[in-house]
Amino acid sequence: MSDEFADMERITFKRTLSSAVLHAWATEFNRAYREAPICASMWRLRFVALFTFGALVFLAGRALAETNADAPTGKADAVIDLATRDGVDLVKGQWRYSDTKIIPVDFKAAGPDKQPTGKPIKTYDFTPHAGGVDFDDSKWEKIDPTTLDARRSTGRLCFNWYRINITIPERVNDVDLAGATAVFDTSIDDYAEVWVDGELSRALGQSGGSVVKGWNAPNRLIINRSVQPGQKIQLAIFGVNGPLSNPPTNYIFMREAKLEFYKGGVVPVAITPSEVNVEIIRKDAALDAIVPPNPKIFKLAEGFKFTEGPVWDRKGGFLLFSDPNNNTIYKYSPEGDGQLAVFREKSGYEGADIAEYGQPGSNGLTFDREGRLAINQHGNRRVVRLESDGQLNVLADKFEGKRLNSPNDLVYRSDGTLYFTDPPFGLPKFFKDPRKELPFSGVFAAKDGKVTLASKDLTGPNGLAFSPDEKFFYVDNWDDHKKIVMRYEVNADGTLKNGKVFFDMTSAGTEDALDGMKIDKAGNLYVSGPGGLWIISPEGKHLGTIIPPKHPHNFAWGDADGKTLYLCAKSGLYRMKLNIEGVRP
Repeated sequence: MSDEFADMERITFKRTLSSAVLHAWATEFNRAYREAPICASMWRLRFVALFTFGALVFLAGRALAETNADAPTGKADAVIDLATRDGVDLVKGQWRYSDTKIIPVDFKAAGPDKQPTGKPIKTYDFTPHAGGVDFDDSKWEKIDPTTLDARRSTGRLCFNWYRINITIPERVNDVDLAGATAVFDTSIDDYAEVWVDGELSRALGQSGGSVVKGWNAPNRLIINRSVQPGQKIQLAIFGVNGPLSNPPTNYIFMREAKLEFYKGGVVPVAITPSEVNVEIIRKDAALDAIVPPNPKIFKLAEGFKFTEGPVWDRKGGFLLFSDPNNNTIYKYSPEGDGQLAVFREKSGYEGADIAEYGQPGSNGLTFDREGRLAINQHGNRRVVRLESDGQLNVLADKFEGKRLNSPNDLVYRSDGTLYFTDPPFGLPKFFKDPRKELPFSGVFAAKDGKVTLASKDLTGPNGLAFSPDEKFFYVDNWDDHKKIVMRYEVNADGTLKNGKVFFDMTSAGTEDALDGMKIDKAGNLYVSGPGGLWIISPEGKHLGTIIPPKHPHNFAWGDADGKTLYLCAKSGLYRMKLNIEGVRP
């Protein structure tokens, strides 16, 4: 797969050391032989110096360039001082403050696996945990921005929180902020950690940025790589009195708080895999066989408009996924610190009215038995297959003479039949769009040029999956008023029968309806549902929920052993290692 489509990767987002060195060598070589003769020893000396300098620059960049700590340097194009009333008013913000308390809690000792699986013990934690985006700080003290440098907390061994929600203005003076890289610059006496939109991201060896830089050292980090006017960003700063081993006889205060904006950034980007916070709600002991006792989620790339429809290419060893808002398919290769490239532009639409669409691009992706990529195209309202010569072959675009709505997700049955969901979410006005021709949202099956209706029971059919033995077919519903997973029996000819509600999440609340769905080899379902990723047993029991910092709308099993779940979560790409292998094409 990777060899066949290598010519499609026109944009790469990282330069390797070898390419940088070769470029430097070629430049020096051509110059040396174009100008007057130079003695060989002098040429070699210059080359060694150039090589050494290039390597140092490269390694310095590698150390910082792929974490949130690698904020742009130099004079900012615009600055907002959040320690002033004018600055806070400009972002429509309000600083809020809280002390913390250290409390005893239950935990487990380290077991033979060196994880928290041993005997019950007591340890300590603090409260409140206020980094999460949904944390309610409405009852906290409101503080005037001009008093950020006031001494707060209880002194000695103590911690505290500062929180503010900001709205990106359209302009600062004469600078248009659209597309700018936003940097938050603060300094806490004595240490600080900074959460951005409910996420604390940190890479191995990272210094500063979201994590502690040093004693009384400033924290400076990228909080968004391409802001848009009206965009809301939440900042939560955790203050620490230090040094911890010798608690001082003073208090915590904030020396400064600024937003800096730099034009001309590049998005999206792969970053050094960075661990982020994750919460696991364990509803049943059976979840322990799936989710490790000390689970880890890593952010891999960021700066997308919206990530969707991932699939792992087993032959090439990489992940493909869509950004339907940006009309692009991306390729992520995990080797090294990760490589990101554009796999296909104009992935879902090329119409002149593309500006009317919120999500004109591709959505769901999958492979057939021959390794050919099938693509659901929102704007083109069809399902296509990418052939080895780069041409597109239309698999489905109409049903009974009427155009499809906007194919969403898809899965192959082992006999080669392609099943796909077709809600109108890719149309500019959804259900009320005048372009809509079908009076329902269906689940369809396509094979040998024939498209048949498999089901029209749901208003917003979305994620879908077969059980490992293909005796059952599952499809979930994007509908705020009917958040259900349906299960059908599968006849020998692939038709569906006896559809029943398998699981109902409607009472779970939250604004999230049901989106992507996958299944593991034990038959457990993984559903993008209210609040996170729900894991449901084949018997219909809720085993637990994985709650990453960003809501995962779709996911795919990947890596060589098939036990890594790649998560498409809003503007980012993440991965999580589990204990069980998934079903994948």
